[in-house]
Amino acid sequence: MGTFTNHRHPPKPDELPDYNPQSASSYTSNSNKKKWSNFVPILVGLVVIAEIAFLGRLDMAKNVDLVNSWAESFYRFTETTPFAWSVEDAGPGQKRGSDPDDGCEAWLEKEDSVPYSRDFRKDPIWVQGPDEEWKTCGVGCKFGFEPGKKADAGFGMPQQPGTASVLRSMESATYYAENNIAMARRKGYDVVMTTSLSSDVPVGYFSWAEYDIMAPVQPKTESALAAAFISNCGARNFRLQALIALENANVKIDSYGGCHRNRDGRVDKVEALKRYKFSLAFENSNEEDYVTEKFFQSLVAGSIPVVIGAPNIQDFAPSPSSLLHIKDVKDVDDIAKKMKYLAKNPSAYNESLRWKFEGPSDSFKALVDMAAVHSSCRLCIYLATKIQDNNEKTPEFKKRPCKCTNGLKTTYHIYVRERGRFEMESIFLRSDNLTMEALSSTILLKFKSLKHEPVWKPERPESIRGGDKLKVYKIYPVGMTQRQALYTFRFKGDSAFKNHIESHPCAKFEVVFV
Repeated sequence: MGTFTNHRHPPKPDELPDYNPQSASSYTSNSNKKKWSNFVPILVGLVVIAEIAFLGRLDMAKNVDLVNSWAESFYRFTETTPFAWSVEDAGPGQKRGSDPDDGCEAWLEKEDSVPYSRDFRKDPIWVQGPDEEWKTCGVGCKFGFEPGKKADAGFGMPQQPGTASVLRSMESATYYAENNIAMARRKGYDVVMTTSLSSDVPVGYFSWAEYDIMAPVQPKTESALAAAFISNCGARNFRLQALIALENANVKIDSYGGCHRNRDGRVDKVEALKRYKFSLAFENSNEEDYVTEKFFQSLVAGSIPVVIGAPNIQDFAPSPSSLLHIKDVKDVDDIAKKMKYLAKNPSAYNESLRWKFEGPSDSFKALVDMAAVHSSCRLCIYLATKIQDNNEKTPEFKKRPCKCTNGLKTTYHIYVRERGRFEMESIFLRSDNLTMEALSSTILLKFKSLKHEPVWKPERPESIRGGDKLKVYKIYPVGMTQRQALYTFRFKGDSAFKNHIESHPCAKFEVVFV
């Protein structure tokens, strides 16, 4: 780390540090103080010479002691007078007697703290919808109807100018075309909330609160290998063909739904699934991220899901071997053989359910943790973030220094929040250690010092909450979709990260803890 320079002479105007902007009047005042400080050594010298002359007849040793005493007293005097630099006079790089990093950080905290146009604690985000106030949300968030008052957002179209139009649906775009994100944008929706992780605010079927995913595995007592609950026999994919193909491959299936029913369907679905080794989690469309309760109920039941549906179903898997995926009708024979093999080999079958005992993967936890914050609250966070982003385009925010240079080193001011939270925390990185590893370490130190509790802590099953130790899973710039954040985004090396920090003043990040 660099050390502060204690300037005894005022810098020339073109040498002023870029992190300590001063008004003209302030600079003139400081310059006058510095000019006085230039005469201090001369005055001290004159005093010393006068004393020597005055005490010329005294013993030389005593002269030295006395002169030193006078000089020390004079310097103590100048330390407490306006002639010397004070903390207020100096920028952080000129602050005497303090650590340079602390000086820069304190200065940046002050200079970068430009107030936003709206305090969401006093003026919450307001969405037109059924009356609801999310008191535990990370930002002020209220739903309701109030004639004459302009809302921040409303569901459906059209909306009055200045009110964002929101599309919210958990249905497949295969059946509801406007749920396709590109289509929704073309129709004029400002905010899209669908099962797609590429939507602005995803509303998936997964949730710790709704599904007891870590429920213990029960004995598999049914003679049939699999259970099926399929009622729409006209689905726009090949699931009915696959059901027939599995039966033709001598895989015994108990069908409780309207399609090929051979069992009474008046049962508790999850309780029934617990008795089977496999569950046919066949969706009605093969659409990215469209993964419904069929899959998650299978996980709860401890029955290996045989999936037809989302091509990226592995993104939703609690472990790589936890499911079987039929991607095409031609895959049915291979999947049938795997089902029979697993059913006859307990060790191999139990391997597929090991996650039930050891816990799911970090990627699975990171996905499901997102739903620990209700989608309505996440909508409010999204809208509030957009409002603040617009604020940051104003001249007041563009004047923020966001960095502090001291000698050859620069301190960068960075803002970080946990996904699902709204308020940002300040962290600082040095130009000589501008790496992703440094970012992760600094985030951990910051949040540990705050005794931070992850947003998912009260929601996760107790067996997988972990201790008090924080673990960083993903860090990404604020504004990215969850598909980007969890699966596709990464800085291409430290040089790319450094370039991002240098080109995005006061860069903002979200972190996912697992």
